[in-house]
Amino acid sequence: MAEYPQDLKYTVEHEWVKRADSGGEGVVVRVGITGYAQDALGDIVFVSLPAAGTAVSAGDALGEVESTKSVSDVYAPLDGEVIARNEELSSTPELINSDPYGEGWLVEIRLSEPGALEGLLDAQGYASHVSAH
Repeated sequence: MAEYPQDLKYTVEHEWVKRADSGGEGVVVRVGITGYAQDALGDIVFVSLPAAGTAVSAGDALGEVESTKSVSDVYAPLDGEVIARNEELSSTPELINSDPYGEGWLVEIRLSEPGALEGLLDAQGYASHVSAH
């Protein structure tokens, strides 16, 4: 079974969520796609992400990741506002393949409801979800 970082939360759509240092009001999280997802996609060649200031709702598509195999939507894990996107991905989308939990992050979102973070899967729950499919 693959290892998933224990300090992250996960969604059934294969996004990971990490609480970031909030430099201002509210709780800010960093979002990316899991190692499992990037492995299933193959070589990532293009990423489309929303601009800062975009409001997102949990479960809605917030961008796309295009690989040599397919195009996949990336879903907002929680309600909030995009406050940053990883600009490095426009020139080096393969960072998602090489470092999905680090340099390959996608967006940062200021949460509308900070407590909602606790409703996501932990690493063990996500590993169980992946192994069931």
